Amino acid sequence: MRSVDSALTILEVNGPFREPREQVFSYDYSIQRSTWMMPHGVRVKVSIPDELETFKRRLFEVVTGSPGQQLLMSNILSRAIADWKMRVADEEGLLAERRDVMLAPFIGPLSHLFTKLEALFEADRAPVREEVKRRVGI
Repeated sequence: MRSVDSALTILEVNGPFREPREQVFSYDYSIQRSTWMMPHGVRVKVSIPDELETFKRRLFEVVTGSPGQQLLMSNILSRAIADWKMRVADEEGLLAERRDVMLAPFIGPLSHLFTKLEALFEADRAPVREEVKRRVGI
């Protein structure tokens, strides 16, 4: 168990970026712990078909709107998923050491973490839906 002194702090997030040859959006996080001399980077990948579309269908059973509204909705939801994935990774100790890390989609070898991602989705479902309604107008 980590002490409060070494709590993870997110300094900056950039993205989403569309990865070439992969069906993912990625976000670059700059993270810091008080026990580290310098921050370091983590790339978080959100699988479009396995994570984004799954949660989008669960959030809004029928997804409507213009292409621009669809894009904004995907950006809001993929960022939320990336943030949840960072929380899961931190709780699982995947970000305990200071090294460059790529956090892959929670499928295949990391599929055991998908249930934790689902739990965070269920807990934050209403606020995310409200943000989408407010910003996108759907």
